[in-house]
Amino acid sequence: MSVTPEEKFQTGLMLDLEPVVETELNRHLSMAKEWFPHQYVPWSEGRDFDGPLDGEPWSIEQSKVTPEARESLIVNLLTEDNLPGYHRAIATVFGREGAWGTWVNRWTAEENRHGIALRDYLTVTRAVDPVALERARMHHMEAGYEADHGDSFLHGTAYVSFQELATRVSHRNTGKASGEPVCEQMMARIAADENLHMIFYRNLLGAALEAAPNETMRAITDVVTTFHMPGHSIDGFLRKSVIIANAGIYDLRLHHDDVLVPVLRKWGVFDRTDLSGDGEKAREELSEFLEQLDASATKFETRREERRARQAARQG
Repeated sequence: MSVTPEEKFQTGLMLDLEPVVETELNRHLSMAKEWFPHQYVPWSEGRDFDGPLDGEPWSIEQSKVTPEARESLIVNLLTEDNLPGYHRAIATVFGREGAWGTWVNRWTAEENRHGIALRDYLTVTRAVDPVALERARMHHMEAGYEADHGDSFLHGTAYVSFQELATRVSHRNTGKASGEPVCEQMMARIAADENLHMIFYRNLLGAALEAAPNETMRAITDVVTTFHMPGHSIDGFLRKSVIIANAGIYDLRLHHDDVLVPVLRKWGVFDRTDLSGDGEKAREELSEFLEQLDASATKFETRREERRARQAARQG
């Protein structure tokens, strides 16, 4: 079976970057804090549900979190539930040997902890409908997960550099919007993990940008201009994302200002002098896209403020 030039390039690049992976893995392990999901769950609030134990059925007034946070918590948990698909995708690209494989397994274990904490909290506090949640989990996992850019190392690493930061922002803001102190504390703890994951991937891709600037620049632009969250196949995702955006938990402005721009600035994308050909073309495309996104974010913010003003006038 012949090896394509793209496969040969990717294999060579990953061999060159293996020392970076080892360094970043060791840095991560030195900074990651051990924590326990059960300590963020108010178990004393728990009671039996209807079903074989003949407990109390769920009803919406039992939930203490805000309606907007409830939608976001559901999206966040269902996204975590598809972890087997993400593990397969990243293990296919990174492999299972050496520091690469060690990172994949460590990352998967930490992400799984997030799902445990979220589900236990939501179930015990009756924050969401557990029947609807389980049906949504089944639907989402049956849909599966496929990476948008296949087994491309550069595209995959660029994607998770942004996605981990987007998840951190979403988790943190969901906790703040919940109106529930325990929920906010738990989401802040999960967000801290996501930040460390982002730093690993961001630093790895930064090293790739030094080693192969044009190819990495193209991957960054491809990912940024087609980006969507991994939970986009969740049933009702568009409706939920609109609610989440209107609540200011995660919207275009946050995506532009708090996710894309900081990572791109860290990589020095617009200050580089080592780009040529398609790399330079990709950077120009990225610049144009960011301008359009910035304008769209401003338009969304204006419309949201107008809606809020109208609602306030009606209520007043």
